[in-house]
Amino acid sequence: MHPCHHAKTHPDKAAYIMAASGETVTFKQLDERSNQIAHAFRDAGLKPGDTIALFAENSPRYFEVCWAAQRSGLYFVCVSSRLTAPEVKYILEDSGSSLLIASAGKSDIAKQVKQVTSLDHYWSIDGDIDGFQRLETHQSGFPVTPIPDEMAGTDMLYSSGTTGRPKGIRPALEPNTPIDGDNVLIQITQAMAGAGAGNIYLSPAPLYHAAPLRWCMTFTRLGATLVIMEKFDPEAFLDCVQTHKATHTQMVPTMFVKLLKLPEEVRKSYDVSSLEFVIHAAAPCPVPVKEQMIDWWGAIIDEYYAGSEGNGMTWARSADWLTHKGTVGKAIWGELHICNEDGDEVPVGQEGQVYFGGTTPPNYHNDPEKNASALNPKHPDWSSLGDVGKVDEDGFLYLTDRKAFMIISGGVNIYPQEAENVLITHPKVADVAVIGVPDEEFGESVKAIIQPMPGIAPSDELAAELLEFCRGELSKIKCPKSLDFDLELPRHPTGKLYKRLIRDRYWGKKDSRIV
Repeated sequence: MHPCHHAKTHPDKAAYIMAASGETVTFKQLDERSNQIAHAFRDAGLKPGDTIALFAENSPRYFEVCWAAQRSGLYFVCVSSRLTAPEVKYILEDSGSSLLIASAGKSDIAKQVKQVTSLDHYWSIDGDIDGFQRLETHQSGFPVTPIPDEMAGTDMLYSSGTTGRPKGIRPALEPNTPIDGDNVLIQITQAMAGAGAGNIYLSPAPLYHAAPLRWCMTFTRLGATLVIMEKFDPEAFLDCVQTHKATHTQMVPTMFVKLLKLPEEVRKSYDVSSLEFVIHAAAPCPVPVKEQMIDWWGAIIDEYYAGSEGNGMTWARSADWLTHKGTVGKAIWGELHICNEDGDEVPVGQEGQVYFGGTTPPNYHNDPEKNASALNPKHPDWSSLGDVGKVDEDGFLYLTDRKAFMIISGGVNIYPQEAENVLITHPKVADVAVIGVPDEEFGESVKAIIQPMPGIAPSDELAAELLEFCRGELSKIKCPKSLDFDLELPRHPTGKLYKRLIRDRYWGKKDSRIV
């Protein structure tokens, strides 16, 4: 269960194909190139347990770097290609990265990052960046055989934090763990998705996200061929399914929405009958959207609920979902517990915070307070991602809210405090609340509610000024898409903001306040 084995048994088989360019990397090439990069890591002084960062769009070099880190015992931080230089700088410094590998397509930001950081090494892929060493040239001087001290490394991914800064999820690395060892995701993928060497796995999402990265690497472990879209486009996705006879894919609901908005004659013109298994997660899926997708593709669309933290998982087959519409499934990894604020379990059908027991709690890097807050106060071996939900009599989980007011827009996690921390610094802003509001295409979109300073009149010009101010500090996806004004935000005399009252204005009386 590692590309090095498939390189020996099927050296010329495609490990992955880039959808737009058609560039193909065989298992032999993936094995040899990742070996060369692993040697380059050791030559740079990187040892097991050290950390590197990869800042790139979907690229044929992406998995060469990831597998090199995996077989070198390193943590690899896949940084969102949408971030600004200050955001990248924070992640590099917080993670303790010794090396930044950036794509030439991100050269403008990469050069800014280099000016304000002091890492040991800066390498580029897919082209040259001033001040960076070109990896493709550098690695060519190293052997294509394995390094002598191979051991398993792992990803270290960042999710937005409730305190306004992203938090790195850093799993423990066990010394001398074999690079081809089994893990829970492999077991789940084989059992639930029927994954194996005969699959063609289509990946339409950015590889820096946890789900695309981990699903892709798991299917590669099992010998499948990946088809990687450089960027999602609904009709191009259908063309990829038809052209490559894709059997498996992982998606987010906003992709379903975009597919369903294609003209019917376009949708019908593509043959998607090769699809055997479709999995979606990362964001709630509106019931009518999923109904239409199952009508179109059949009962092959499964759903799961989990987090990058890896502390538990639920799963819903299409057949179960059709009889329990809106569910995210039953627990297949970890025990499911719904608890009140005191940490006690609540009766069936009653809302409470969702906890998983019997698994390893999250380990947020450099944040003992967040680690502690994820634990149940009465059962410290139970941990939570902060979501609120209920379980029915059949044991199916329904998510109804998010305790930390996290926004999920198009499958991307956005914590409102990041934008709030920026907007409150504007001289014309007295108070601010950033919330998620219903969005037909993305599930939720980011909205700011602004209380202007005394003497400042609300206006379209002020709204535009504030939105532009935010975009100057944060990546566009984290910034509000719209802005409303309020003469006074609802706060308790102690200063606590009643954000639920604000959200309720926009969500109304829905069964779920997250979709």
